[in-house]
Amino acid sequence: MSEQTRFPLSWPEGWPRTPRHLRKDSNFRRATNFAARMRSMEEVCNGLAGELSRLGASKEVLSSNVKSRLDGRPYSGQAPPDDPGAALYFQFKGRPVSLACDKWKRVEDNIWAIFKHIEALRGQDRWGVGTIEQAFRGYMALPAIGQSSGIHWWQTLGVPVNASADQVKEAYRILVRKHHPDAGGEVEFFHRVQEAYRLFEMSLPK
Repeated sequence: MSEQTRFPLSWPEGWPRTPRHLRKDSNFRRATNFAARMRSMEEVCNGLAGELSRLGASKEVLSSNVKSRLDGRPYSGQAPPDDPGAALYFQFKGRPVSLACDKWKRVEDNIWAIFKHIEALRGQDRWGVGTIEQAFRGYMALPAIGQSSGIHWWQTLGVPVNASADQVKEAYRILVRKHHPDAGGEVEFFHRVQEAYRLFEMSLPK
């Protein structure tokens, strides 16, 4: 998993996005001697790192639209990005796992939600109802970053990974016309083009 997946946000394909108008302010506050306050980027990253260490995870990559420091952690004090989603990629017992959250309006809160989710899943393992492997099974089934069945959507559409939305749409229109079954095109490739464009659309913030 490359360092380039840290910034900008690389959202797991197949993982639904939360529409902008449904994102909420969280109640993830940290009590102090004076009042409750919002958790900082440093606090949420420290919490997540500790939980991943207890889990025994490896090759962790935290991706967001907040620029990262040399150690891979998002910088504190940046202006809030338009898309506050956060995605976590790591290896658990040799298998890739993807977790993502964009329900909350702050990147810090979405990272904290991922941390709390892992904490809860580890709790299930301790309680003896199921194993951590069972808890992560669904997340292990998710494709790796930017992939579907081993094929990148941008490779299928023949565009650069950083192509603009207009470039992607134009490439899609050309391929659909060229490979449509009614025009004598190959049915299988036509469907692959449609699936690639669907994955591109799912990667966009709503």
